[in-house]
Formats: sequence, structure tokens, C-alpha cells
Amino acid sequence: MQESSFTLDAADGTAVHVWHWTPDEGHAVRGVVQIAHGLAEHAERYRATAQRLTDANWAVVADDHRGHGRTAASDDGLGYFADERGWVWVLDDLWRLTARARELHRDVPVVLFGHSMGSFLVQQYLFTFPGAIQAAVLSGSNGPLGPLVEVGSLLSGIERRRLGPHGRSPLLHALAFGAYNKPFEPARTDSDWLSRDEGEVDAYVADPRCGFVATTKLWSDFFGGLRVIQQSHRLATIPSDLPVYVFSGEVDPVGGADGVASLVKHYEEAGLTNVTSRVYPDGRHEMVNEVNTDEVHDDLLAWLDEAMPDPTTSDA
Repeated sequence: MQESSFTLDAADGTAVHVWHWTPDEGHAVRGVVQIAHGLAEHAERYRATAQRLTDANWAVVADDHRGHGRTAASDDGLGYFADERGWVWVLDDLWRLTARARELHRDVPVVLFGHSMGSFLVQQYLFTFPGAIQAAVLSGSNGPLGPLVEVGSLLSGIERRRLGPHGRSPLLHALAFGAYNKPFEPARTDSDWLSRDEGEVDAYVADPRCGFVATTKLWSDFFGGLRVIQQSHRLATIPSDLPVYVFSGEVDPVGGADGVASLVKHYEEAGLTNVTSRVYPDGRHEMVNEVNTDEVHDDLLAWLDEAMPDPTTSDA
């Protein structure tokens, strides 16, 4: 695998850091997988996934979202998207990165892979930019959350008024991440909900760019995005035959088995005809970093082969 990085110039001038992984020299790129990471983490954590994908001749691009990783100007900037319309700006960044990926690797399909918060961004991307990608992968996601979104919006609004947009609310952090860890108590760490692989959990805990407390403004942006996503009529713009792969750990507190079923039903009721799902028994939130990571990556590659056949190996 070859590794490089570049800066994507966003529409508002924000410098978005992007990782770019490609197959070893001499191997033709069959397609691009664009990765959208989750909340309170960063794109570099997907290097192992990129290794598996590049071994199969897929190129990978992955940005550090605004307020995350190397895109954040400083530690104080972690967990803050923008002064206004933060969620929309992150979506626009993803769309611009798709366009850049097409410039870097012409005439090959682009697959958008979103994990956790990134999966909810991808859900909105699908109907905001219909036809921009050839397939989508949703990891650690969920379907419409109904009243929970309104409760989250209300609480984040109250905390934003109390602490200011740059304020950081231990209450919001505890209600989200603290609740995620409860099913696994007595827990070894506050992040046991991520994976059964203790090494992966420890690496996350030790990473200063992971696990931070997000700002009240980011939480408001996030719940605003979730409110839009669950409006079923918006899904009408998604191409009905778009290949979509939804996978999760069975006990993932973000969605889990019930979340996968809810999201698949949401899409099928909207008329999508090419939705595939997989739930891993006893798996937690980060299936690409779980104890059965090889199985998870094998299944992802098998789905990619079926959804986007390699033209260089066809019988034509």
C-alpha cells in the first residue's frame, strides 16, 4: 500500500486534511472507497481497512472532518464544525472529496463508506447528491430515531444557550457515550462499547484525537442532521437500484441488530431494491476493529466484488 495525504480546499476556505491510500505500484485501481469517519475519532484510524482494500486494488480517500483529526486547527478546535450550518458544510466537504477522488482516479466507481456519525452523513449524502456515487456502505448506523432526535435537539439547544456554542457539555457527553457503555458494565474502560479487542480500545483511549467532548454547537448540528435524515419523503431522489450494504455488531449500542433492521426497512419502504445487510453476533460498535476483523473485511470485499465487479477479471 502507498500512503500520501493532501489538503482539500472547502467552499468556505477551510483546509480539510485527506488521507490517500493506493495499491502498490503496478496494480491498476479498480475503484475508490471514500471513508467518512465517526464522531470523536479521525480518518487515520482506518489505515488497516485501507490496507485490506488496497490489497484488493481499491484506492481509498478519507478526510478528517471539520473539528476532527488534522483538520482541527488546534485541540481547542476539536469537536466544532462551524459557526453556522456545520452539518451542511461537512456534507459539502464529502461531495467535494468525491469529485477530487474522480480526478485522481478516472473512469472507476466511487463507493462511499460511512461509520457511525459518518454513516448518518452518508444517509443524507445519498439524497442530497443523488447519482454522485455508485454504491454506499453504512457501518454502525441506525434507522429513524423518532422522538429521541427531538429530545436530543432540545437538550443540545438548552446546553448551547447555557454554555455557548463552543462550550462542552459533560451532560450531553454522558448521555451519549456514557449510555453506550452501560450494557458492558462492569467495564474495563469507558470505551468498551467500541470493541471486544482490548488493544483497539486501549489505542482509542490513548489517542488525544479520540474520545474528546464535543461542543454544544456540534451536537446541535448533529441532531439537526438526524431530523432531516428521518424525513422519509427525501429518500425519493436516491436511485432505486443503488447498491447499499448495511452492517453492524449485534450489540452495538448505536444501532445493533434492531438498528440494521430499522434502516433496511426504511430504505426498502422507500423503494430501494439493492440493500444488503449483515449483523455480527456479539459484535460491538467498530466492526472493522473487532476481534473478527478479518471476517468483517472479507465480507466487505465480497460485497464490493458483487456490487462493483472488477472489469479486468470479467469474461467479456
